[in-house]
Amino acid sequence: MIPHTSRFTVVGNHLAQHAELSLVAIGVGVHIQSLPAGTEVGIKTLTARFPEGEVKIACALRELEAHGYLRRTRVRLTKGRVATRTVFCNQPGAVLRGGVVPVVGTAVRSTAPAPTLVREHVHVPEPVAVAVPEPTAVPEHRPVREPVAVPEAPHAPVRLPPPTAPKQPRRPLPHPQTLTPELRQAASAFLADLRRHAEALVLSEQDVEELVPGVAAWLERDATTDAIRHALTADLPKPLKHPARLLRHRLTALLPPPFPGVHDLAAPRRAPVTPFQTCDGCERAFRSHDPGHCRDCRAQYWEAA
Repeated sequence: MIPHTSRFTVVGNHLAQHAELSLVAIGVGVHIQSLPAGTEVGIKTLTARFPEGEVKIACALRELEAHGYLRRTRVRLTKGRVATRTVFCNQPGAVLRGGVVPVVGTAVRSTAPAPTLVREHVHVPEPVAVAVPEPTAVPEHRPVREPVAVPEAPHAPVRLPPPTAPKQPRRPLPHPQTLTPELRQAASAFLADLRRHAEALVLSEQDVEELVPGVAAWLERDATTDAIRHALTADLPKPLKHPARLLRHRLTALLPPPFPGVHDLAAPRRAPVTPFQTCDGCERAFRSHDPGHCRDCRAQYWEAA
């Protein structure tokens, strides 16, 4: 190890290897100890010097103050102005044991108008060799301050995507009532011939085998090959990545209904309507297929008879 001969600072391991101070507090303490007396060490100044923000710098200064490395007192100056006197103790343990008392620097004059507070200034004493007495059996009692809780920055609200409707299950590929060998042959030939009309519709043998029932269902419903070809090849997306999936979807979604039978096309017969008749006795209208008397007149005639 090459010893330093100029521009160096003696830092005790009690600070550099402190078990309770944070890494930011240790770094701020070493930086303050390396500065000459009278240098500004306010939160604004340290924030402008280092990338850490004001919250971290303020927390580090409070940690150093809680462990005795830093002392900050306010001194009233002339003309009603107030200054903050900052003293850095390079050996706070020696002060607690009655050893060397840290030198308190004079307050730096304030440049702000009354009654505003001035920036914090630091007075760093020169490194002093301190004769540390031998440790005795009496345990050390150091005042421990409660750590100051730093308010956490408000978290941005988490935005959740709106709930989506559940996907409908995929409809199965249509199948004919009876897949005859003739239908299978016609459907296979039709699928293999599609690439003549649309170069993107190149199918493998397995794709043709899986799509044969769908084409057979169309043929069973008396759909012509031209109609099926137009439904499968019109308005193809570019580029077409999965031709078999597209054909499966169109064969399922565009399946035409079966042709209606002769009885389905016939108009429904109207129910026969009984005509009105005029009663020969009271001339009241009543429904009947044959002329004559109404129900009341017939009852009177039966009683008279």
